[in-house]
Amino acid sequence: MSPRYPAPEILDLPDDIRAKVLEVQEKAGFVPNVFLALARRPAEWRAFFAYHDALMLPESVGRESGLSKGDREMVVTATSAANKCLYCVVAHGAILRIYEKKPLVADQVAVNHRKADISPRQCAMLDFAMKVCLHSDQVEEADFGALHAHGFNDEDIWDIAAITAFFGLSNRMASFSGMMPNPEFYTMGRTPKVKPAI
Repeated sequence: MSPRYPAPEILDLPDDIRAKVLEVQEKAGFVPNVFLALARRPAEWRAFFAYHDALMLPESVGRESGLSKGDREMVVTATSAANKCLYCVVAHGAILRIYEKKPLVADQVAVNHRKADISPRQCAMLDFAMKVCLHSDQVEEADFGALHAHGFNDEDIWDIAAITAFFGLSNRMASFSGMMPNPEFYTMGRTPKVKPAI
C-alpha cells in the first residue's frame, strides 16, 4: 500500500464494508488490496463496488448479460494493459485464467489479443473494447455491425463499453495511488489443481 494513502485496518472499517471485506477474505483466502485501499473513503468504496458488481456480476442485480464471466474479465485485462495498470492486469488476469481455464490467456490478451488463444467472437469484443479505451470518439455504426455479426446485441455492446470505461477509472486510481497486486494473484490459475489419488 502507498505510504501517502495508507489503507485502514479491517477493524476500523464501517460495519457494512468490514462484512464485505471479510466475506471476500473467506472466499479468496486473502483480502485483495483494492478492497482496503479504497475503503479510506467509505462513500466512494460503496459507490465503486456497487457499480463494479452491477457490471461484473449482473446477476446480482437481476440483469442478464450476453457476456460470460470470462468475457468480462478479458475486457478488463486487455484494456487495463492498454492503460498500463499493473494492479488490474495482474488481479483480473488471475481471475480470467480461472474462468477460462487457460493458464496462458491473460498474458496473451494483455500483450496482443489478436494473437491470443481466444475465439473470433472474443477477438471482435476486444477490438471494440480497445477502441472504446483508446479512441471512444471514433466509435461508429460499423463497430456495432461488426459485433452484431458475432451475436452481440446492443445491451452486450453497452456492457463491453461500460466495463472498459469503469476500469479506466479503476486503472487510474490504482496507478496514481501506487496500489500493488497481492502476491497471491500472480500464481492463481496458472497450474491446474492436482486431484489427489484415490
